[in-house]
Amino acid sequence: MVQKEHHIIISLASNFNQEANLEAARAQLTQLLTEAHFTSAIWTEPINSLRSEPYLNQLCKGTTAFGFNLLNEVLKETEKRQGRTHNEDGIVTLDLDILQYDDEKFHLRDWSRNYVKDLINEL
Repeated sequence: MVQKEHHIIISLASNFNQEANLEAARAQLTQLLTEAHFTSAIWTEPINSLRSEPYLNQLCKGTTAFGFNLLNEVLKETEKRQGRTHNEDGIVTLDLDILQYDDEKFHLRDWSRNYVKDLINEL
């Protein structure tokens, strides 16, 4: 039985040790996805954050045989391995969000953010 490949777009973000954390995330996603392609990374000002450090943002496009829920679980586990906690301190070591899974869009507010609008053209 041939497994269906799902086309996905993932948003990567970090506001702490940003370049190293995104580099580690890219390495993980390259292992996890088939044909992973990454945009350039751009710096953005924080939105509704307790911290003033800028975010480093990037998008990734690829394919996977994972269902949506399994893929999301693996991404959240990757965040934890990079030190992500959901404390109230505002530090985001790594945030990996599925923006699109096949034809369905998620995190709809993110689609209106300038970095997504700018970077999506690189995919």
